[in-house]
Amino acid sequence: MKFKFLSILAAATMATPVLADDHASGDPEAGEKAFRQCKACHQVGEGAQNRVGPQLNGVMGREMAAVDGFRYSKTLEQMGADGMVWNEETMAEFMADPRGYIKGTKMSFAGLRKDEDIAAVTEYLKSFSQ
Repeated sequence: MKFKFLSILAAATMATPVLADDHASGDPEAGEKAFRQCKACHQVGEGAQNRVGPQLNGVMGREMAAVDGFRYSKTLEQMGADGMVWNEETMAEFMADPRGYIKGTKMSFAGLRKDEDIAAVTEYLKSFSQ
């Protein structure tokens, strides 16, 4: 029963289509700048490795908690097991309030405050998902 809410949330997230108009179009160059806050724990690009946080190559469209060799929180592992995927909507909600979106996350970062930064980082991450 502990994960009943998460299962409902997962079902709702998977059933809700994400339209292109739902999120502001982000600028990957601005995203690279905003991503500097993330670099202490995450890497992207050629040779990216897990650090305090998982490497983020290919994160967009990937099932949650799916990077081999990284130890995720039990909640995030359950969300991945329930089929939840990182997309524009889930990433935006997580980046805005990591601990509010995923209870028990190991991520200590409080979140990005500006919608423009969230959209820009999302576009930046997409550039490493192709």
